Amino acid sequence: MNIALIAHDTKKELMVQFCIAYCGILSRHNLCATGTTGNLVSEATGLTIQKYMGGAHGGAQQISARIACNEIDLLLFFNDPFTRKEHEANEMNLLRLCIVHNIPVAINIATAEVLIHGLERGDLDWRNIVNPKNN
Repeated sequence: MNIALIAHDTKKELMVQFCIAYCGILSRHNLCATGTTGNLVSEATGLTIQKYMGGAHGGAQQISARIACNEIDLLLFFNDPFTRKEHEANEMNLLRLCIVHNIPVAINIATAEVLIHGLERGDLDWRNIVNPKNN
């Protein structure tokens, strides 16, 4: 499966720790991420990650484009709800595209845990049927 990783600045360390904890599961999938998040996770875990630009510099839009083309199967987006972001409209578009294309999305550690365990159990295998060419 194709998994995208995005984390706001205050949530990057949480994303790194999450990816360390679930490195075994994540290593069996194709990963992409916005710039700094991808670099931090890759350095901490050794995972191969396709890195896009930083989120505020268009990386979230690059991932949005892949979602719009049905090339992403799961989005882990660790969001900081307390920090106002000037690119918030892009993030709302990202989430809207996940809704339109039925992409499972986690916006915090709790939903990420549920989705990663579901991924391991095979609960998301229906994405292989919906999107066989990209997995």
